[in-house]
Amino acid sequence: MAHSPGAERTIDESAVRMLLAQGAPHLVDRALQLVYEGWDNATWRLGDDLAVRIPRREVAAPLIEHEQQALLILGPVLEAAGVRAPVPVVNGQATSEFPWPWSIVPWIPGEHALERARPDNTGWAPDLARALRALHRTAPADAPHNPVRGVPLAERDERMRTLIALTPAPHAAVLDRAWAAGTAAPSSAERVWIHGDLHSGNIIISGDRLSALIDFGDVTAGDPAYDLAVAWMAFDANGRA
Repeated sequence: MAHSPGAERTIDESAVRMLLAQGAPHLVDRALQLVYEGWDNATWRLGDDLAVRIPRREVAAPLIEHEQQALLILGPVLEAAGVRAPVPVVNGQATSEFPWPWSIVPWIPGEHALERARPDNTGWAPDLARALRALHRTAPADAPHNPVRGVPLAERDERMRTLIALTPAPHAAVLDRAWAAGTAAPSSAERVWIHGDLHSGNIIISGDRLSALIDFGDVTAGDPAYDLAVAWMAFDANGRA
């Protein structure tokens, strides 16, 4: 695993076991199974009840640190609202062999909401509402900063208009009107904790109840409306109501 600090890395089983040997030797002999490999992180299931979350590239390393910092605060808050979060049980440290932080987190069983049709999600919409009421509390000054999530829409105007210009008609005209209405609306002055990446793939369902919110790498402080976009991704009109 001798790469330059900025290189993207392949996280194979031998690499995971090396990290475990250094940071959690009591877990090194557990069974390992790769369950997810995204742009930023790889997730390996560790035995029956744990998972190893490892950044694959340098830009993702701060996201792991943000999770480790924020979930110590937000995990208990969400649990009190009846929803789990993957609060790290081991904060893996950077070493000369692997220069980025990594985590061991609880394995949370269930079904990703992304795998369900939106009309099937209405039953757990109140669970999510309660979880977000709990999560959206005033954030401290040292909360992780994200320059693009939870910020006033005006700060994203140039980028959004560039994308709208690349969109085929007549969709571009519809998007342009919606975006103009959004940027004209008053901007919230709230600075609360927000998940920052609350889409259906980061929501775990058990039966017809919300079980967990996962992947807090983009957690930050900002406008709570950013998280509420999930209402249109995960629910139909009944669920939104």
